[in-house]
Parts: sequence; structure tokens; C-alpha cells
Amino acid sequence: MRARTRRTTGAALAGIAVIGGLAACSADSTVATDDDGGSTTSEEPGAATGSAGTYADGEYMAEGEYTTPGGQESVTVTVTLEGGVVSALEVEGSGGSPNTQRYQGEFIENIDAEVVGKSIDDLDVSKVAGSSLTSGGFNSAIETIKSDAAS
Repeated sequence: MRARTRRTTGAALAGIAVIGGLAACSADSTVATDDDGGSTTSEEPGAATGSAGTYADGEYMAEGEYTTPGGQESVTVTVTLEGGVVSALEVEGSGGSPNTQRYQGEFIENIDAEVVGKSIDDLDVSKVAGSSLTSGGFNSAIETIKSDAAS
């Protein structure tokens, strides 16, 4: 009985640490972005209106960092905007550890269904295919892209 209590306590403490890390990532967006704010390229000169902002059509890329129990990780997000709506998406992971590679892979395989066809202003991914930490890096990259695409 004593071993079960220790495992339960350990699992509870690990869960609290993860939740605390997530709260820190979501509360401070400057920690979750790269130093240069990502890079952008605009393919089309037109402007589009999203539900809360106006964005230039084109392709934008940014990197979002996030913290895992194993350390810092990142995802590189490339978004094509048309009329403030995500028309194409590509996500690449950094995947240092096997665990990170697995979670980033599952996130990348399933994120299109959550994002493509939606207004960039409506994006706030919390968990995709069991990966909640990768979502923090993705959301950070999206915030950088929104800033870069604002016209």
C-alpha cells in the first residue's frame, strides 16, 4: 500500500510541475518566442481582414519555443494566409529526445485539422493528439506570425 501512495504522490507532484510550466509559458509570450521574432515573407501584396485584425495575404514563418521536463524545445510554423484565414500550414519540430520526437510527431500529424480553414484570430490550440506542451510553442509562433502579418 505504501508504494502506491508514493507513486500517486509522485505523479501528482509531476502533474503540478507540468501545469506550472504551462502557466508560465502561456503567461509570458516573450519567453516562448525566438530572439529575432521569426522571419516572414509576403507573397501577395493584398490585405485581408480577420475577425480582430487586418492581415496581409502571404506566407509567414516563425519559431515558437516551449519548456518540457527535458529542457527547451521548439517548433517552426509556416502559415499561408488568405483573407485572414489559414489556407496552408507546415510545422517542423526540433525533437531532441525520443519523447519529444513522439509528441511533436503526433502534434504535426494532427494539427492541420485544427487550423487550416480557420481565421488566424480564432487560433488557440490547447492540446493536439495528447501533446499539450507542443501547443504552447505553436501558439507562440502563431502570435509572432499575427504580429508580422498585421497590416
